[in-house]
Amino acid sequence: MSAATLSQAPITGATAPAADNLLHRLAHRAGVAVQWTDAYDQPQVVDEDALRAILEALGLACANVDDCRASLAQLEREDAIGYLPPLLTGVQHQAVPLPPQSGLHGQSCRVELDNGARLTLLISSDLNQPPQLPPIGVIGYHRLLVAGHILTLAIAPARCYTLADALQPHGQQRGWALAAQLYGLRSDSRKPARKVYGDGGIGHFTALETLAGMAADMGACALAMSPVHAMFSADPGRSSPYSPSSRLFLNALLVDPAAILGEAAQAQVLAEGGAEMIAAHERLQGDSLIDWERAGAHRLAMLRRLYALFRTENAGDAAQQGAFAAFQAEGGAALHAHALYEAHSHWRSTHGQGDACDWRQWGPAGQHPQTPEMRAFAQEHAGEVQFHLFLQWQAARQLARAQQRARDAGMAIGLIADLAVGADNGGSQAWSHQREMAAGLTVGAPPDRLAPQGQNWGLGAFSPLALRRTGYQAYLTMLRACFAQGGGVRIDHVLGLNRLWLLPQGAGAESGAYVRYPLQDMLRLIALESWRHRAVVIGEDLGTVPPGFGEVLEQSGVAGIRVLWFQRDQQGFLPPSAWPEHAIAVTTTHDLPTVAGWWSGVDLAWRERLGQLEQGLQQAQAQREQDRAQLWQALVEQGHASGPLPRVAAPSLEESCATDEAQAADPCAIAVDAALEFVAATPAALAVIPLEDVLGLGQQANLPGQTAPHPNWRRRMPVDTPQLFASYAARARLERLRRARGGMHKEN
Repeated sequence: MSAATLSQAPITGATAPAADNLLHRLAHRAGVAVQWTDAYDQPQVVDEDALRAILEALGLACANVDDCRASLAQLEREDAIGYLPPLLTGVQHQAVPLPPQSGLHGQSCRVELDNGARLTLLISSDLNQPPQLPPIGVIGYHRLLVAGHILTLAIAPARCYTLADALQPHGQQRGWALAAQLYGLRSDSRKPARKVYGDGGIGHFTALETLAGMAADMGACALAMSPVHAMFSADPGRSSPYSPSSRLFLNALLVDPAAILGEAAQAQVLAEGGAEMIAAHERLQGDSLIDWERAGAHRLAMLRRLYALFRTENAGDAAQQGAFAAFQAEGGAALHAHALYEAHSHWRSTHGQGDACDWRQWGPAGQHPQTPEMRAFAQEHAGEVQFHLFLQWQAARQLARAQQRARDAGMAIGLIADLAVGADNGGSQAWSHQREMAAGLTVGAPPDRLAPQGQNWGLGAFSPLALRRTGYQAYLTMLRACFAQGGGVRIDHVLGLNRLWLLPQGAGAESGAYVRYPLQDMLRLIALESWRHRAVVIGEDLGTVPPGFGEVLEQSGVAGIRVLWFQRDQQGFLPPSAWPEHAIAVTTTHDLPTVAGWWSGVDLAWRERLGQLEQGLQQAQAQREQDRAQLWQALVEQGHASGPLPRVAAPSLEESCATDEAQAADPCAIAVDAALEFVAATPAALAVIPLEDVLGLGQQANLPGQTAPHPNWRRRMPVDTPQLFASYAARARLERLRRARGGMHKEN
C-alpha cells in the first residue's frame, strides 16, 4: 500500500505557544491533517477551533495543555509494549506484520483457522525488524492466541473478486450493464382494466426484478441500482438514497405491496380503504414526479393493512411464521434496534413530539436502545416493532428474488448494490452504533471550483480510532449487509477509505479538516468480504484523487469509474483505446447530465436558474458548443458517427425544467447513439449505461447541492417497466451494446 497522504507535519515557529505545538502533535498522532492544499494548489491551515472540535469528537480532549498531554499519552499507550488491537489484518501467503511495539519477537502462538484447523507458529525473532507471523494460506477470520491475548486475525486475498473473475466463467472478457434509479421504475398496471394493481407512485423491488430479467434477456451481465438503504418511515419526505438512516438495513418504502400476499390482497386493502384511498393510489401513480411525502405515507398505510392480513390469515402457516422467526433470529440485536428506532420514531411523530427522526433530541430516556425506558417502550409497543421487523423481512425477500431472477436469467454478476458514504447522525445506525461513530462530525468536501463554499453532506462517519479499538465490528456488519444485496457493490466516494473531510456539526464546510482512515485494513476487509460473497467491487473515485491512490485501488482489485465527460486531455476527448482497463466505463452518473441533456444544454439552463454558473449562461453555452464539437470530432474519428455536427437549439427554461414525456429529439438521439457506442468500445471490463441514456432522456436524477426547485430523486421513468425497451431506438441501442460487449440476446 503506497497511497500518498497529505502532509500532516506539526506547524512550529518561534511565536507559536506550547499549547499549539501540542495540539498539532495530537492532531498528527490522531490522523487529522493540520495543513491541506486547496483546489488552487494553495496551502491552507486548519482553524484551531475547528481542529479542537474535531479532536474532541474523536474522543481526544484538547482544551488546554494538560488535556493535550493526556490525550497524547492515551494514544501512545495503544502503541506501548504488550498492546494488541482486537483485530489484525494480513494477506494470504504473505508474512503478517504485528505491531512493532508488541514485544512478541520469538514467541510461539496458536492460530485457530475458521475452517477448524489449528496452527502452531513461531513469531520472527529479528529485533531489528517488526515481529511477523509466517504466511498463512487460508483466507478467513481466524483466532490468534498469543501472550495471553485472543484476537481476530483477518487473512484476506491479495485482491478483491474482480470483474474478470465474474465474467470469465461465463465465457466473457467484457460485459455491459444497465444502471437504474430503482424508486423511479414504474409498475403502472398488471391488468390494464384494474389500475389498483399498480405501484401507487414509487418504484419497488418487483419492478427491479422485472427489469433484471429484461436486461439479462438483452445480454447484460449486471444491473446497477441506486442505494436501497433504510430511510425514515416516520418522515418519508426525506428521499435522498445517499442520506439514509442506516446502511445496515433496507428501505421499507421499496417493498411491493402486491408481492406480500398477492394482487388480490393488495386490491382488498385498497377497497377497504375506500374510494379516497383508491383515488390517491391512482393519482400518485399517474404523477410524473414522485411525491415522496404523500406516496410514502400511502404505501406505508397499505403495508400496515397487509401486515394485519398476514397476522390473521397466515397465523397458522408454520412455514411462513418459521421463516419470519428465522429472519429475526439471524438479524439479532441490530435488527431489533432498527425496528425499535422506527417504532419510536413513528410514536413520536403521531404524538406530536418534535424531532421524531433524530435520536439526539429524544432526551436521556432515548439515548440508546438499551435504556430502561426504551426496553419498556419495546414491550409496550411490541406490535409496532414487529411491523417494522416484518417490513425488513419482506424487503430482504423481495430483493433476494430480484438477484435470483438476474442470476437465473444468465447474468454473470446480477445486481450491483450502492454503498452510501455515510448515514444520518440522527438515524438508526448512529443510534445503535454510537461508540464507533465520530459523534458531532459530518462528512463534506472543502471549497473547490465547483463548490466555492465547500460542501456539507450532513452525513455521519465512523471514527477511525474507534474502528481500530472495536475490531472493525460495525464496519464489517455494514459491508456484509451491502454485499448480501447482490453480486457487486459500488462504494460511493471510495476516497473516504483513505481520508474524509470532516467538519463540526453546524459549521461551514470550510471549517473542516482531512481525517486519515486505516486504508490498508479497510481494503483488506473489503477484499475478504468480496471473495466470501463472490461479489465485485467498484469504487466511485471521481474528484481530487490523492497521488498513488488509484494504483492502490487497482492493486486491490477495486475497479474505478471513468465518465465520458471527464475523459479528456488538452486536445479533446480521449479515444476509447486510451481509457483504462481496470476501471468501468460509463456515459454519465446520477449526479451528472444525461447524454441528451448534456448535448442539448438542459443542465446549463438548470444551473443558470439555480445560480450555479459563475460565468453566465451565454458563456457556458458557448463553451458547451466547443465541447460538443470536440466530442463529435472524436465520435467521427472513431467511426461511431458521420457527417457534420448535429445542431441543436438551446432549450428554453421551461423546456429545460419539463419532465421527460418522450424520447429526445433527433439531433440528441444521434449523439446518444454514438456516445453509447463510443463508451462500449473502451477496453474496460464493464460498460455501464444508465436507463436514461438508453431511452435518450434529457433530465438527470440529481443536481448536487440542491433540494429545490430541481426535483432531485423524484423523476420517474416515462413508461411502465415492461415497456422500457419497446421502442425501436431503445432496442437498437441495447443490441449495439450486446454486439460490442458480448452477451446472449434471448428473444422473448
